Amino acid sequence: MTTKRELPACPVEITMMLISDKWKVLILRDLLNGTLRFSELRRSVGNVSQKVLTSNLRQMERDGLVHREVYPEVPPRVEYSLTEVGESLRPIIEAMKTWGNWYKAGHSA
Repeated sequence: MTTKRELPACPVEITMMLISDKWKVLILRDLLNGTLRFSELRRSVGNVSQKVLTSNLRQMERDGLVHREVYPEVPPRVEYSLTEVGESLRPIIEAMKTWGNWYKAGHSA
């Protein structure tokens, strides 16, 4: 984490604190496929406002999950990618996908 703050004692609660927002999980899902520009990320995530996406990306950057790269161009180009810490959430996101597919299919093994 890039800022110091009090963390809960429970490791599950720490994880939930970092990715509990619906948009954060979808941002992680999409960035697992590689670097995206802000506009690409907004389209891929779905029906999210620019303000909410920006806020979530800032929180994720502060928490060390997302890297923001600004290129000195006109207009400025901004790209987002996962940090090593963000990438470490891959098994969690993939497990959520697997479980969601299982549940959607009627709970069969």
